[in-house]
Amino acid sequence: MQVFFEQLVNGVMVGSFYALVALGYSMVYGVMKLINFAHGDLFTLGSYLGYTFLVWGAAWITERAGLWWGVLGAILFAFLANAGAGVLVERMAYRPVYRAGRLPLVVSALGMSIFLQNAIMAIWGPRFQVYPGGLVPTASLRFLGLSLPLLKVVILFLSLGVMFVMYWIVEKTEFGAAVRATALDREMATLLGIDVRKVILFVFALGPALGGMAGVMNGMYYRSIQFSMGWNYGLKAFTATILGGIGNIPGAMVGGVLLGVVETLLAGYVPGGGAWKDGFTFLILILVLIFRPTGILGEKVAEKV
Repeated sequence: MQVFFEQLVNGVMVGSFYALVALGYSMVYGVMKLINFAHGDLFTLGSYLGYTFLVWGAAWITERAGLWWGVLGAILFAFLANAGAGVLVERMAYRPVYRAGRLPLVVSALGMSIFLQNAIMAIWGPRFQVYPGGLVPTASLRFLGLSLPLLKVVILFLSLGVMFVMYWIVEKTEFGAAVRATALDREMATLLGIDVRKVILFVFALGPALGGMAGVMNGMYYRSIQFSMGWNYGLKAFTATILGGIGNIPGAMVGGVLLGVVETLLAGYVPGGGAWKDGFTFLILILVLIFRPTGILGEKVAEKV
């Protein structure tokens, strides 16, 4: 039973990474009806930015404020820098082709994905980079007979906290109502006086920012990162988005966590499951598309009256 709970915690942890990336996918699709294929590579960019901060800046912060401030500084740096990168991607790759139709947007998204992946490789190199051990906390705590690394607990609660804040912003605030209105019907939202461009800017800033944050936490958890990992995480986050209900913010969170739990449990209990866990992911995607194509919580669509 202890092994089961450890696997369950690991699954929720990995699922929280998927959920944070899936939130960006879901918001962009909800507002733009666009699958942002570059989103996984922005996740990778955030991971590398956090790595760079830990290597060059966290030592100075740690000496003066403590180890945890260095960790939080790396997460905040990646969050803000990735928000700026997301805005640049929108202005350079998507805004010039908005009126050209859906297909040019998809092609532009694929081109930006390739560009970002190669830019990361050119700047940081093709080899794996390893997060510095001395700047990543290693303390543990005991809970119900389980030994849980304190970093894992902090990442888990920080991820869940950010997701609930996101839910509150989108579902309970006036600006969140503008985002939801734009996602349901852009033309009607414009007629009602909503600044659609501001909403688009918001989703292209916040989505990559959440992905960058997830990238740093992923690097701290697994310790090693590579320039091409964004494609795999992007596909899994896309699967989580479909699983929860594309364009549905709570659905993205539920889908991400559920996918992480199922993947981890299957990898832990099925013989040789670790080598097949990516296959499990796409099997889940196929089954959802066959039996529940709108996802667990359903796709957000405008009501016709």
